[in-house]
Amino acid sequence: MNSKKMIQAGILAALVTVTTMVVNIPLPGVKGYVNVGDTVVLLSGLLLGPTAGAFAGSIGSSLADLLLGYAHWAPWTFIIKGLEGFLAGWLVLRFRKGITLATIIAATVMVGGYFMVGILYYGFGVAVLSLPGDLLQGGASIVLSLVLVRPLSKFLGFDR
Repeated sequence: MNSKKMIQAGILAALVTVTTMVVNIPLPGVKGYVNVGDTVVLLSGLLLGPTAGAFAGSIGSSLADLLLGYAHWAPWTFIIKGLEGFLAGWLVLRFRKGITLATIIAATVMVGGYFMVGILYYGFGVAVLSLPGDLLQGGASIVLSLVLVRPLSKFLGFDR
């Protein structure tokens, strides 16, 4: 990764943290929250590729967990959001015209990851109750990232 891409990934990680913290709706049952930070996680992978997507997703999202008081989720978030950003970037590299599919698969992995951890922490019933929030978060982030990826790519001069 060159210097320019490292700086861009760092900026996107900070943006993931900010967007996650600014727009978040607490979910008391699972001691978590719904947010729009996934939009930037997906965009990070789509615009900069899998490594930068993984970095921005894992660092930015887990930092938001720590700062918002959800430290028990931070290690899982590091893995889940890192994988989400990685997959968005990797899939779009493999299938150039598959931006929509890449975002859907990456967001689905995010929802599945949090569902599994929810079962581990709180049991199946509570994890099922958190699914609508996670699906809303993933769906909104897919739509927002698809709307923003092309104009941002052109405006910022990213490779994609």
